[in-house]
Amino acid sequence: MSADVDSFNDLPASIPVFPLSGMLLLPRGILPLNIFEPRYRNMTSDALANDRLIGMVQPVDPEEVPVTPQGRIKNLDGERLPLYSMGCAGKITSCQESQDGRFQLSLTGICRFKLGDEIQTTRGYRRFEADWSEFEADYAVGETPLERANLLAAMRRYFEINSISVDWAAIDEAEDEWLINALAISSPFTPAEKQALLEAEDLSSRCDVLTAIAEMAAHALDGSDLRPQ
Repeated sequence: MSADVDSFNDLPASIPVFPLSGMLLLPRGILPLNIFEPRYRNMTSDALANDRLIGMVQPVDPEEVPVTPQGRIKNLDGERLPLYSMGCAGKITSCQESQDGRFQLSLTGICRFKLGDEIQTTRGYRRFEADWSEFEADYAVGETPLERANLLAAMRRYFEINSISVDWAAIDEAEDEWLINALAISSPFTPAEKQALLEAEDLSSRCDVLTAIAEMAAHALDGSDLRPQ
């Protein structure tokens, strides 16, 4: 029987985790996924039969230094990858299964969580206790003042240097949260940079982090000074 997670109090005590480097999910963001490994096909089937939730968490390169104090690493367990301690749960909002058993999914971000203890499973994928207590605000949708002009200037330069084609008319018309989610999820930032975006406290902080990442990346590529005058 499926469960409803439309309110914060309905979130489950544990969640299946899909560890995928460079993949960022944010509250109310959309992340497409192609599921083909047998263990993650099991995960998807189990999620569809229950609350439709999957936790997206990035593995950590052992040589990579986390960019924020919150970027703690779960201990290595046998051949299992160490994981960042914070992820984001997504609800399967669309799903197509191919004849060979693969799944094409869209996950819609629901709420961030911190990983607790790992739970032993028999289906191949990993499951963790989930601590949602710090992230009730992820369910709230409201107006937040943003430095939108600075963000767009930094992202425009970043995209130009990286020869990335962007529909700027659509960006100019986008609402703030949709804009920040889309830019953060789709931009080719490093895993550590994407983790910093996930760990930003709120939308305004995420806007500031996104602006800083774009400015530093563009500066590193062309040596220009992108600080506001």
